Amino acid sequence: MNARKLMVEQLDKKLMPFKHVAGIIAPPAGWIKAIRTALGMTLQQLANKHGISKQSVLEMERREKEGTITLNTLRDLAQSMDLKLVYGFVPADGSLELMIERKAKELARSIVLRTSVTMQLEDQKNADERIQKSISERADFLMREMPKSLWD
Repeated sequence: MNARKLMVEQLDKKLMPFKHVAGIIAPPAGWIKAIRTALGMTLQQLANKHGISKQSVLEMERREKEGTITLNTLRDLAQSMDLKLVYGFVPADGSLELMIERKAKELARSIVLRTSVTMQLEDQKNADERIQKSISERADFLMREMPKSLWD
């Protein structure tokens, strides 16, 4: 097994728990404000726990809502509220392996069909089943080799 395939498998295992939280949508006002409010904590109380001004907490809540807050700021605020920031990525295809497979099939189809059109222009058209077999073989090769062109 090559090193890259092993890395993909190991990362897929690490990302698996995040799969279950992928559908969770952040509260409209942001997590900071939602949790602070649910706990009954005032802006001043959070500011005191974090060692900053009330206005700074309000600004952080605004930045979170706008999506411009940093991970470090979120981590620090979470710690001030006795929480832990959890951060991760969730592959849209369900796993990195499935994402690689999809990209390999797309690239293989593009390569094979481009060649097929050229051959057709030269009156050497391949049968549809031969084209499908070529796409499958090329996709297998691309998944095994994972060239950088897979991500173009």
